[in-house]
Amino acid sequence: DENDQYSLLASLDNVRNLSTILKAVHFRKYATCFATKNGIKVTVKNTKCVQANAFIQAGIFQGFNVQEESITFRIHLTVLLDCLCVFGSSYGYPLMLFLEEGGVVAICKINKQEPDETQDFDFCSTNVINKIILQSEGEVLQITMSPDKPYFRLSTFVNAGNSHLDGPKDSDLMEAFHCNQTQVNSYKISLLKSSTKALVLSCKLSIRTDNQGFLSLQQISFVEYYCCPDEEVPESESQV
Repeated sequence: DENDQYSLLASLDNVRNLSTILKAVHFRKYATCFATKNGIKVTVKNTKCVQANAFIQAGIFQGFNVQEESITFRIHLTVLLDCLCVFGSSYGYPLMLFLEEGGVVAICKINKQEPDETQDFDFCSTNVINKIILQSEGEVLQITMSPDKPYFRLSTFVNAGNSHLDGPKDSDLMEAFHCNQTQVNSYKISLLKSSTKALVLSCKLSIRTDNQGFLSLQQISFVEYYCCPDEEVPESESQV
């Protein structure tokens, strides 16, 4: 069989779901891929502070075959995503760009796609009843987990004041609450922003911390994030 020449062979009828999963961890250019008979794990790292894993199970593919016990390779994730989207739902004539400088002309063609239907919310400023403007200068997110109140708290700290969001352990949003001791850790918001891409894919979110304060965010939908705690914690953050 001519397919035996490939160490990894995976086929899909529609790459949309695959590209959606990969976009959830696409916060760096390069990714490391680990392929086994069970599927492919795609790992993206930002120095030694953040690591994201996307799990693409073998059952997602119509055809999946790995010749060796495991295969590891590094790939330019941006280029891979561009290639997966190369056959978009284009129609009509492409958008043409003509760029000229010093007598040199560059012509660019960009395929157009079917536009999504837009909704007119008819929001009129003259009908506004309430208005609040908040500062968004917080640099860290503090996570408190405790067997006692406040149980679960998210906090941010800015010069103008502090903001807290509490989650009671008996809330309908809490499917499981297991906390053995009080733990307060802070994480740079800039490192956590990349994890928000995967939230749209998930129906549940698992938040775990170990004895060193390392944070594990696992979206029950093939994606997990690890983030190391912030070592520099302002004095105002030590008060719960």
